[in-house]
Amino acid sequence: MSNNSSMSTKALNSLGNLIKLLPTGTVFMFQFLIPVVTNSGHCTTLNKYLTAALLVICAFNCVFASFTDSYAGSDGLRHYALVTPKGLWPSPASDGVDMSKYKLRVGDFVHAFSSLIIFAILGLLDTNTVRCFYPGFESSEKVLVQVLPPVIGAVTSAVFVMFPDNRHGIGYPTSEDPNDVTNKNSKA
Repeated sequence: MSNNSSMSTKALNSLGNLIKLLPTGTVFMFQFLIPVVTNSGHCTTLNKYLTAALLVICAFNCVFASFTDSYAGSDGLRHYALVTPKGLWPSPASDGVDMSKYKLRVGDFVHAFSSLIIFAILGLLDTNTVRCFYPGFESSEKVLVQVLPPVIGAVTSAVFVMFPDNRHGIGYPTSEDPNDVTNKNSKA
């Protein structure tokens, strides 16, 4: 494999990891609800409280989802659980699945922090949020609103090269699970 091919593969893998960073359900829910709770950027005091609550709930979910994972159980179903220092909890139908492979790692904290930062930038620089909380910011700091998201994206992509994500928790797309006992049993 040539050096350019290896670089492009790493770049595409990093982009894929960046896309996986934010739970898709959370981002979809935020994008769907933010125009409603901000009254399309024309906020009253109640709208500001609702918007702040939505931002906090979605940010919490992004961090929480970084500490979840899934596995295919011995019953053939996909199970979701919390990541702990000893493995996954709770872990029903885990016969034949090595739960120690799912232990809490430093990378989980890096991903949670990165997820929080990216969501904060997306959420706080959303047009409706800007118009609601700081309407003068949109015109006076237009360059920051345009430049900050791609810069944060590039920095977090670099972080993901160093700490690749292999969790498939709540809100993340699934992929082939190397511990999937149903696939192992069907291949045998």
